[in-house]
Amino acid sequence: MPIDINTEFPKEIVNKAYEAIELAKKTGKIKKGTNEATKAAERGIAKLVVVAKDVNPQEIIMHIPVLCEEKEIPIVIVPSKQDLGAAAGISVSTSAVAVLDAGEAKELINQIVKAK
Repeated sequence: MPIDINTEFPKEIVNKAYEAIELAKKTGKIKKGTNEATKAAERGIAKLVVVAKDVNPQEIIMHIPVLCEEKEIPIVIVPSKQDLGAAAGISVSTSAVAVLDAGEAKELINQIVKAK
């Protein structure tokens, strides 16, 4: 069953997702924004997709969990687009981030996958 956009993830997984994005930004490669995350998922090159729950309207991001399910890409829903933007190293909020190259965040992403 695909993950619903309103799924509450445990705080531990949410924090690991933010940390994985910060690490991947420094040592690997990330893509920011709904369009970039969607493209990475469609191409099957994303190692992890993180989507913010507080996006309005939710239709903007509702396709991402289904797409990730299809492509077997791990996804984490986080509560705040502001925090997601901060984790991605930008001063504005972002609705979605895709990790393309985990870099040093590989182990964190493995922990997220195992914890789900």
